[in-house]
Amino acid sequence: MASSRKLISADLLSVVTDRLRAVATPDARLLLGLSGGLDSVVLLDILVQLAPGLRFTLSALHINHGISKNAGQWAVFCEALCRERGVAFAVEVVDLSPYRTLGVEGAARQARYEALTRHAASADRVVIAQHQDDQIETLLLQLMRGAGARGLAGMPVQRSMVGTNAQLIRPLLDVARTDIEGYARLHGLKWIEDESNSDIRYKRNFLRHQIIPEFSAGFPGYRVAVARSIANLAEASALLDIMADEDLAHVVVGQGVNVLEITKLGEARARNALRRWCERCGLPWPGLARLKELWRQILQPGKDAQIAIPIAGWSFRLYRGILYLQPCTSVPDGFVCRFWGGEAEVEFSELGGTLRFQGGTGNGVSAARIKADGLTLRSRRGGEKLQPDCKRPRRTLKNLFQENGVPPWLRERLPLIYCGKDLISVPGVGVDCKWQAGLGEASLVITWAMHGEPGIEDSAPV
Repeated sequence: MASSRKLISADLLSVVTDRLRAVATPDARLLLGLSGGLDSVVLLDILVQLAPGLRFTLSALHINHGISKNAGQWAVFCEALCRERGVAFAVEVVDLSPYRTLGVEGAARQARYEALTRHAASADRVVIAQHQDDQIETLLLQLMRGAGARGLAGMPVQRSMVGTNAQLIRPLLDVARTDIEGYARLHGLKWIEDESNSDIRYKRNFLRHQIIPEFSAGFPGYRVAVARSIANLAEASALLDIMADEDLAHVVVGQGVNVLEITKLGEARARNALRRWCERCGLPWPGLARLKELWRQILQPGKDAQIAIPIAGWSFRLYRGILYLQPCTSVPDGFVCRFWGGEAEVEFSELGGTLRFQGGTGNGVSAARIKADGLTLRSRRGGEKLQPDCKRPRRTLKNLFQENGVPPWLRERLPLIYCGKDLISVPGVGVDCKWQAGLGEASLVITWAMHGEPGIEDSAPV
C-alpha cells in the first residue's frame, strides 16, 4: 500500500512537471486559481515543490463569489495556506448580478473567468486545477445542450486568455479525482468542502452524484473510451478551425466580411467561418438559431443596414455588402467636446474610443499650423464640411462618409478634430487640404481606436 501511495505522488508530480515544461519558460510568472477545495490545494502543494527546479514564480488568487455563508472563512483559509508556503496571495470579491441570466453556476463561472483575466496582466500563465472528472462532466453537459464538435471536445489543456498575453493551463486535466484525493491524503493536506457540491439541484452535481456512478457500474472502462472520444472530437474541431481560417482569409475585407464571398461557401461552411470570426473577436459563438436567421437575412436583397442580429452585447450589421460586428452602444446624448493638451492619448468614452497622437513627417496634420490655437475634439452636430482632396470642392461629411464607405452606425461615433473654428480632420475621411503636412514637414498623425472593436483595425488613420 505504501508503495502504491508513493506511486500516486510521483505520478502527479511527473504529470504536472511535463505539462509545465511544455508551456512555461524559466522565470515565468504563474498565477494559481485557488478555491481552497481539494483539487486546487493539491495543485498548490505540487507547484510549490516544482517552483525552484522549474524556475517559475508562483502567486495565488482566491475568488469570493459570495454565494456561501462560509465564503469569508474560505478566503481566510486560502490566505493562511499561502502564507505557510511563502506564496503571494490575493483575494477578489466578485459581483454575480450582471450575469444573473446565466444561472448561479454560469454566473459564477463567468465572474471567475473575468477575475482571472484581470489578474492575468501580472502573469504569464494562469493555472487552474480542473481534472479528468471535470472534463467528463463538461462533455455530458455539452451533449445535453446540443453542442457541436467544439463543445464536445471539452476543455483544452492550454488556451489563450482573450485580451491578455497569458495562457490558461490545466495541468491535471488527464488526472482522475481519486488520484488527486489519494495524493492529498498521502501528504496530510487539508482542504475545504463546499456544501453546495452535494446539492444535486445543480446540473454538474446531479451528473457527478447520480448519473456517472451508475454509468461507471455498467461501463467500468468508460474513462478510457470517453477520453478517446474527446481526443477525436478535439481533432475534428481543430480541422474545422483550420478550414474556417482558410475561408476567412478569402472573405474578410478590412473591417468586416464580404457577404457575396461567404455565401459562395454554402450555409454550413459559412456558419463555421462566422463562428470562428466571432471567436477571434473575443465573443462567444452565436447559437445555431441566430446564425440560421442571419443566413436567411443576408440572402435577401435590399436588407443592407436593416440587419441587426444581437450577440452578447454586439450585433451583426450589414452595409454595402459587408457584414460587421458592432457594439450595441448608444450615440452620445448632446454635444461633447475635449481639449487636447499635448497628451499621447485622449479618452473619448462618450464616443466609445481613444484618440492617439504621434509625431510624424509629411503625413497627417501640419505641426507648425496647429501650435498657435491647439486642438479641440468634438462630436458631430450636423452640416460639417471638409476638403480632404484639394482638387475637389469642400463637401458635407454625410457625402464624404458615403464616398468612403463609413457605415451609418459608426458616423455619429467618430470624433471631429478642430483647430480654432476650422474642422481639420475626421477619422476614416482624411485631413483638410489646408492643414495637411507638406513633404518632409513635421506633422501630427492622429488615429482613432474604437474600444474593443472586433474585426476592425485598432487605429484608423485620420
